[in-house]
Amino acid sequence: MMEKLAIFGGDPVIKEKLPTVDDASGRFFGEEELSLVTEVMKSGKLNYINGAKIAMFEKEFAEKYGVKYAATCSSGTAALHGAVIALDLEPGDEVIVAPITDMGTIIPILMQNLIPVFADVDPDIHNVDPTSVEEKVTGKTKAIIVVHMFGHAVDMDPIMDIARKYNLYIIEDCCQAFNTLYKGRLCGTIGDIGCFSFQQSKQMTTGDGGMIISNNDKIGRRLKLCVDKGWPRDGQFRDHLFLAPAYHMTELQAAVGIAQLRKLDSIIDSRRNMAKLLNEKFINDEMVSVPVEKEWARHTYWKYPLKINVSRIKADMDTLAASLKAEGLVCWAGYTKVPIYMYNVLTIPYTYGKSGYPLADGGYKYGEGLCPKAEKDLKEMLVVPFCEGYKPEHIDLIAKTIKKVMEYYKA
Repeated sequence: MMEKLAIFGGDPVIKEKLPTVDDASGRFFGEEELSLVTEVMKSGKLNYINGAKIAMFEKEFAEKYGVKYAATCSSGTAALHGAVIALDLEPGDEVIVAPITDMGTIIPILMQNLIPVFADVDPDIHNVDPTSVEEKVTGKTKAIIVVHMFGHAVDMDPIMDIARKYNLYIIEDCCQAFNTLYKGRLCGTIGDIGCFSFQQSKQMTTGDGGMIISNNDKIGRRLKLCVDKGWPRDGQFRDHLFLAPAYHMTELQAAVGIAQLRKLDSIIDSRRNMAKLLNEKFINDEMVSVPVEKEWARHTYWKYPLKINVSRIKADMDTLAASLKAEGLVCWAGYTKVPIYMYNVLTIPYTYGKSGYPLADGGYKYGEGLCPKAEKDLKEMLVVPFCEGYKPEHIDLIAKTIKKVMEYYKA
């Protein structure tokens, strides 16, 4: 006899809250973070300018990624904004970007009065498709922002070929992709600039915060200026070389970041090991497809995106997600529900007051139909949370929950 779903009054599969990145239950927090934060508090130097932890965090992050330059900042959005500022583009220039991403990838483009142009995706990995990227290149294109979604790498070789062919900058949005590999190379070190987020949900966290890295000497020297008001801080008098915001990280955040960075390998190993166990639960499943890991990539599982065979279920995706939540498994139908280009900020457009600048009168219209593969992908996507705190027994419960709900709604 089929089990009654919890949403209809049955017993939930998950009776106690699973570990989560939202608190200490799912994180590798410990004495290391406490010790370094205590050092900062005892020093009394808490801000960006006066302490030692910011410089230490930047140095260790740069060493971890094998790059010359690293600059801390206040968020992943700030990291991307600083990266775009560093390119020194002109208003009206175009930046090709992914339609499935956080709005934080798009905000920096608009803040620099640039035009986001959306390329379609490879739905297997939810990442931008290089073929679609090249189709979007025009004479106004100056850069591409690739987003390594959910911890899986974009196919970077053809992206770099496009960059060389058309003389374009490449920014890698690695906000969901710590320790992610592409053909043995760390994502964030392949393009001109790599950007990271340390927001609470990310594989490593400082609560909020970001990092920008580069091996490009011209760009790298500008990075700290781009998140510190264009202020060199090494001259004999105060000066500001160009327009830039103040996106400072604090010493307290950097202290946590140092400890987290030193644990990053073990964090990713745990996530990969638990993802492997969960993948094995759905081998040859006709209703659910687990995250793809291409032969040239190493997935680091920020979240765990499932693809649902919607033709095999007799419920919509929102009902499916609500039923899973009632069983104790927090999840989301879709990621952004719709691609970014269907958000009001772009379709109205609602940017600088009622001006719509820089989008108004530019001849570029946003709305449904721009990227059909991305739209279809989001309609078939179910995003399950993931964390380094999971144990095999948690994976068993997650799998059991998904199977119970999918069996109930099986067409």
